[in-house]
Order: sequence, then C-alpha cells, then structure tokens
Amino acid sequence: MMLCVKNLTVQYSPHEPLVLQDINFSLEPKERVALIGANGAGKSTLLLTLIGVIKAVEGEISLGGIPMRQERLRELRQLAGMVFQDPDNQLFMPTVLDDIGFGLRNYGFDEKTIEARITAILTRLGIGHLKNRLSHKLSGGEKRLAALAGVLVMEPSLLLLDEPSAFLDPRSRRTLISILAGLPQAMLVATHDLELAQDLCTRVMLLKGGRVFVEGPAQELLQDHALLDQAGL
Repeated sequence: MMLCVKNLTVQYSPHEPLVLQDINFSLEPKERVALIGANGAGKSTLLLTLIGVIKAVEGEISLGGIPMRQERLRELRQLAGMVFQDPDNQLFMPTVLDDIGFGLRNYGFDEKTIEARITAILTRLGIGHLKNRLSHKLSGGEKRLAALAGVLVMEPSLLLLDEPSAFLDPRSRRTLISILAGLPQAMLVATHDLELAQDLCTRVMLLKGGRVFVEGPAQELLQDHALLDQAGL
C-alpha cells in the first residue's frame, strides 16, 4: 500500500473548529485519486498534513509502510512530493535549472547524478528550452511544468497535486493532463476541475466540512449531479 490514512483529525488551534475530522482512506501504488470538494472543505490542508507540514492532532499516516514521525520526515518526503497550487510558492531560485536541482543538492546527491536526473526530467516534460530561463519570467503553464519537474526529479512514489490546472490556458491544461497521465506515480489530486478528475483519476474522494462525504469510482460519482450539487460543486 502506497498511502494509508487512519482516523486523521486536524485542528489549527484548540480554540478553533476541526479542519479535518476522522479521515480514513488508502492509495495503492500507481493509483490516481481525485480529491474534490467546495472551497474550505479541507483539501489543501489534507495534502499538507500528508507531507508533515501540518501536524495532525489525532490519527495515523503511513507512506510506503513507513509511519509518519518527525524523525522520519526527511525520508518520507523523498517518497511523496507535492506540487503547490501557486507555483510562485515553489519556484524560488534564480533559474529553472537551479530550482529543479535544489532538492537533489539538499539531499546530498553528487553532481553527476544531479545532471543526469535533470536532463532526463527536462526531456520527459519537454521543457529543456526553459532550463536557463529566469523562473519569475515564465508563463503560468511554464511555471507549472517547472514546479512539477522539481518534484519529479526526486523520483517520488506518490504525487500530491493541489489544483494542478489552476491558472492554465486550455492548451497548457491539455499538455499538463497528458503529461500527468503518462507518469507512473500514485497521485492524490485536489481539484475543482471535474473534467481533469474524470480524465486522470479512477477514483474520487469528496470532502465536505472536513469529512469524507462520499468516495467511489470517478466515472460514476462525477456523473451524479445531485450529489455534486449537495456538496457545493
């Protein structure tokens, strides 16, 4: 099992309401699951909790059979990589090449390995022409692919994607979906883009008010208009 979540509960402070409550689900290797729900349902919070940025007040998380513990976060973050909703929150080095190589250098990889991995991921995503560009000068679609490259170069087993099609024009959106569909990683995709969810994912988990409202096959659940309307979608 790639990811297992049991009885997960998240609260930002003791005086605030629960953000997530009693979340239970699992992902198998290579499985793609869409995480949908109205604004404020807890989608982004769940993704950030799964990589240890937000600490749960109750529950258990394990990645690749490894339980989430503070002392194992470095190891776990090699197994799971997150692409944030706004790539400007992820791209902070001067050039695309620097950004993509940052994680590898931070984990102590040698320069030969770093160069080989960067070359491979630039080729795979078709963005070799961007490698010496200034990150902040890229278009929205280019930034999205550069941020994805910086995660994929670490060779994670699980991808956590927060609104991957946000801010993209139709052509960039189609390119991104095509790239994601060809990747071998398991994916948990938080999105309001229900067409992307249907094209990319086999299963859907719908959050409402910080709880799992319903989950099921994507083709079935995403055609249930009454259910989607009930969940604010």
